[in-house]
Amino acid sequence: MALPDIGGPAQPLLSVTGLRKHFALPGGLLKRNAAKVRAVDGVSFTVAKGETLGVVGESGCGKSTTARLVARLIEPDAGELVFDGQAVGAQTGLALKDFRRSLQMVFQDAYASLNPRMPVAEAVAYGPQVHGMPAPAARQRAHDLLARVGLAPAVFAHRYPHELSGGQRQRVNIARALAFEPRLLILDESVAALDKSVQAQVLNLLQELKAERGLTYLFISHDLHVVHYLADRVMVMYLGIVVETGPVEALYRTPRHPYTKALLSAVPSLDPARRTRQSPLAGDPPNPVDPPSGCRFRDRCTLAQARCAVEVPALRQSTTGHWAACHFDEGLA
Repeated sequence: MALPDIGGPAQPLLSVTGLRKHFALPGGLLKRNAAKVRAVDGVSFTVAKGETLGVVGESGCGKSTTARLVARLIEPDAGELVFDGQAVGAQTGLALKDFRRSLQMVFQDAYASLNPRMPVAEAVAYGPQVHGMPAPAARQRAHDLLARVGLAPAVFAHRYPHELSGGQRQRVNIARALAFEPRLLILDESVAALDKSVQAQVLNLLQELKAERGLTYLFISHDLHVVHYLADRVMVMYLGIVVETGPVEALYRTPRHPYTKALLSAVPSLDPARRTRQSPLAGDPPNPVDPPSGCRFRDRCTLAQARCAVEVPALRQSTTGHWAACHFDEGLA
C-alpha cells in the first residue's frame, strides 16, 4: 500500500527544510497583534532510508510538534517536506494521501489511540478496509500482524482495549501502524508510559520489525538511555530549534553543544563515582513567546558572552563528525 522506493538507497527518505509553526495566543486587537508561541522555528533535518533518527530535548522544546508537522496532523506555517525525492503536497509532487499511506505514527497514550468499543483485530483491519482492501484480506492481515507483535490472535483478536495491559495495547498500535505497510514510522514517546521490562520487549520488537521490513524510524523520547539503544543518529532540540545533531556514539561520547552536555550529564548512572551532585542546568527554559535574542540557550549557558546575545549561532560541522550551533565550541571547524 505504501509507495515504492524510487530514489535508491543514497537518497534520503525524508528531508525537512525550514519547518516552522507558531501558535497564536488569545488576545490582541482583532487578533492581529496576538502573541505567538514559537513551537517550531525553522527546523531542518534529513532521515536516511533504514535509519533511526532520535529526537531529544526537554519538555516543550518542540519534539512532538515537529513530529505532528511531519505527519501533517498540523499544518505548518512554513517549510518543505520531501519524501524520497518528491515534494509533499506540491502540485507536481507527492499528494498528501499518498504520503500518509507511507507514514504512520505511534503515540505515547496507547489506550487513547484505540477505539474502546472496537475489538483489537477490527482496529488493526479498519484502516486497510477503508483504503479498499476486502474485509477477509484485511482481517487476515490483522491476525498476521497481531501474531507478529506477540499477541496470539486466538487469544487477543476479540479482546477490547480495556482488557489489555499497557504493553499489549502498544503492541496493537504498532500492528495497526504496520497494517498500511509504511516506510516511515514516527514513534512519539511510544515506550515512555511502559515499565522497564515491558519497555525493553517493545524496543526489541521495534528493532526486529525495522530489520525485517526495511523501516525507517523517527523516534522521539526524553529518555536518553532508550535513544542511545535504538537510534543511529540523534537530533537535539531546544526551544523550537536544532542545536546539535550527529551519529549517536559520537554525540554521546563527545557532545559539542553545552545544552547537549547538560542533558547527558543529567542521565542517572549506576556508578557511585559518577553521581550527579548538582543540577547541570540552571533555571527553566525561557518563554517560547519571547525567546532570548541571539543564542536561545545563552541565559542558561556557562560559556555565554556578549556575542551570544546579538548573533544567532549557525549549525557547523565539528571535528567529531556531527553538527552543533555554538559560537565558542573549540571542536567546531
